[in-house]
Amino acid sequence: MNWTDEITAAAARIKGHVLRTPVATVNSFGLGYPIQIKLEHMQHTGTFKARGAFNTLLSKSVPPAGLVAASGGNHGAAVAFAAKKLGHNARIYVPEMAGPSKIGLIRDAGADLQVVPGAYANALEQALAWEAETGAMQIHAYDAPETVIGQGTCAMEWDQQGLDADTVLVAVGGGGLIGGTMAWLDGQRRVIAVEPETSCALNAALNAGKPVDVDVSGVAANALGARRIGDICFDLAMSTGTDSLLVTDEAILIAQRLLWKELRQLVEPAGATALAALISGAYVPAANEKIAVLICGANVSPDPFP
Repeated sequence: MNWTDEITAAAARIKGHVLRTPVATVNSFGLGYPIQIKLEHMQHTGTFKARGAFNTLLSKSVPPAGLVAASGGNHGAAVAFAAKKLGHNARIYVPEMAGPSKIGLIRDAGADLQVVPGAYANALEQALAWEAETGAMQIHAYDAPETVIGQGTCAMEWDQQGLDADTVLVAVGGGGLIGGTMAWLDGQRRVIAVEPETSCALNAALNAGKPVDVDVSGVAANALGARRIGDICFDLAMSTGTDSLLVTDEAILIAQRLLWKELRQLVEPAGATALAALISGAYVPAANEKIAVLICGANVSPDPFP
């Protein structure tokens, strides 16, 4: 697959349906050096996920049975939003751990919401069963080409906005966002995957040499809580030499608070995870190394303005 051509085509396809999110260079957080940030949490429904959802729906024929998706919350909200805008019915399965803020987003978009016990894997199981029973089109949260290509438009957009970095730090759950980032940058810049210690599917896969199941918990689990990394992400990580770093829940929460205190950016723990690598010293840049950080999620729980 020619990822560059596919992502370029997707950007044209979804133009007008997604927002062009801002970028900035800041010298904050006590780091002692500037970093570039992209504020992708300002996207529709609060995450990059709208890119993949719109790209999928605009590049495929939706069957009469409509759409089905499993989600930790953010993907479901994006699919529900895109489905409503494009006039499709959607059934969304989310685990109870998604939290009231993300569940409320999905409900407000008018989707057929199904809240199930357990974690994301349990929601996926039921979504697959509904697909088999009805013929609804499954929109995978991260391990589908259309999803990864759509998420790659975020990195393409950042490039067009003047991305000037040696290293780009990206939070990882199932691998859709970092997959798209790796696909677009294609080794031209170093990409560092940042994962919570308690939800680290890519890190475990890189250590094992193949995707493996991991236990999932922690403050960012309702966004980064994939039990197994996507095959597409894993293959791209292997081919581009992408490294994974782990951060603690404490570091994530500190980064989340600093984004609010210093920049007045309200993000969920997953949205602060990439920054946590710098705040905690899990990643220490070399002298004169230019660093960029992708801020990816805004759906805090509980909702600050219910």
